[in-house]
Amino acid sequence: MNQSNAPAPVSDRPTVLKQPLWAIITENVVSAEEVRKHRDAHLEHQVKLERAGIMFGAGPLAEPDGTRVGRGLIIIRADSEAQAREIADADPMHSSGVRRYTLYQWQLAEGHIQITLNFSDRDYRLE
Repeated sequence: MNQSNAPAPVSDRPTVLKQPLWAIITENVVSAEEVRKHRDAHLEHQVKLERAGIMFGAGPLAEPDGTRVGRGLIIIRADSEAQAREIADADPMHSSGVRRYTLYQWQLAEGHIQITLNFSDRDYRLE
């Protein structure tokens, strides 16, 4: 931030990310019942990506009223399109054929996250 607390002009902002992020938009191609059969394997895969530092975030998409639409968003870290596709292809939802995906490169340009972690009682707050 500059002296007036106004954001710097876009042209003056430094490029912070050293590694591109990739957005995987995933959608069901079979019934929700068939998709659910692969849910546990999918979630195990997602946790592995998270723990390996590959996953930035993931979750289902919904209408404004909260109704699920059979699509999801997965944001991952990868060095190349080929590596991002390899990661997406390994998802049990995709490898089983119950979902298909579209891949986009994504650059995190703005945002904010605040985490409070109290080590003594393992309490945390994410804002």
